[in-house]
Amino acid sequence: MQIKKIFDKAAAIVLSAALLGLFGTAEYYSSRLPETIACESTNGLQIAQYPEISLSADNSDTAELSLGGILPVKKVRLSTAQPRTLIACGQPFGIKLLMEGVMVTALGEVEADCGTTVCPASEAGLKVGDIVCSADGQELTSNSQLQETIGKSGGKPLELAIKRGGDMFTATLKPVFSEVSQQWKGGMWVRDSIAGIGTMTFIDKDTGRFAGLGHPICDSDTGGIVPVHSGEAVPVEISGAKRGERGIPGELRGSFTSGQSCGSLDLNNKFGVFGMINKAQFDGISSEFKEFPLGLRHEVTTGAAEIYTTISGNKPQCYSIEIDSVDYDGDDSEKNMKIRITDERLLRETGGIIQGMSGSPIIQNGRLIGAVTHVFVADPSCGFGVFADSMAEFTK
Repeated sequence: MQIKKIFDKAAAIVLSAALLGLFGTAEYYSSRLPETIACESTNGLQIAQYPEISLSADNSDTAELSLGGILPVKKVRLSTAQPRTLIACGQPFGIKLLMEGVMVTALGEVEADCGTTVCPASEAGLKVGDIVCSADGQELTSNSQLQETIGKSGGKPLELAIKRGGDMFTATLKPVFSEVSQQWKGGMWVRDSIAGIGTMTFIDKDTGRFAGLGHPICDSDTGGIVPVHSGEAVPVEISGAKRGERGIPGELRGSFTSGQSCGSLDLNNKFGVFGMINKAQFDGISSEFKEFPLGLRHEVTTGAAEIYTTISGNKPQCYSIEIDSVDYDGDDSEKNMKIRITDERLLRETGGIIQGMSGSPIIQNGRLIGAVTHVFVADPSCGFGVFADSMAEFTK
């Protein structure tokens, strides 16, 4: 009798351990699988990284993911994705952005009468990173416009429309007369434009819209995403590359080749910059560069892949990489894949990923699946990439 109790207890312990193992396995997969799957069809659908996970559609909107069709893992939302053809670029381009309003980059004291100092902007409640959209009802598009409005105020309070994050509010600025410059001052420095060089990722063949960078353009002083009023994409010529070393990021070196625009920019967000390509530029690129179907995130897996990027002149070359890990659940991230440069040519020339290569398209299994976004400063051969389907949402 005693022996039977011992066996029963041992069996219960084994069963409990097995159940805990199963729950742990389900939790492991659940944390790594996406909340939403975009797909052209649910027939034969698989998560490339986890072929052991099967999907059964409950209806047109939801599906159940399970391990081997037995152990339930997670319910996911389904969204229909139409087949799309993308032209892979990997070509450098110049970026000229005019901000939506002007961005406050710093606050400062104004020396008033009797040696007193005051900061009108701070007293009005302004902070670094705020966007000043208008002054006394006049829409602002430049730094000089705001300075002129303050200078002509004669000290009269100005009502400012301020954007902070996703909120809009008004603030009353009371300019102070500077004894040093003999002008009315607001006690703030602002920026109205930004320029740089990046890599164009792809052009949507159906819409003519393009995507680049794979990450936002942020203000160097505030770190905030620069709001776009209007912008241009212009041709550039890459003259060379500064090689990246451990702890020292490398960079592409180049210059704008002409004042001619090759497209307009209308959006800057967490997944890159977006706009409309000029017809002449589109005709040239579409006849010269390769086309690929859009790869959806569930089709991305670890293993071999390629990038198209330009490290001299203006023509991209194909280089081999390895995708070391995939995060399917990073809906709000531009760091969905950890990638590693394996091509000896690129490692020899640049050390790996360097500044200016952001936006270089990633190709795997004949599909355009993403773009290079970041480099590991401690190891320039490694970095991150963003899913192409996140970027493609803004080129429809």
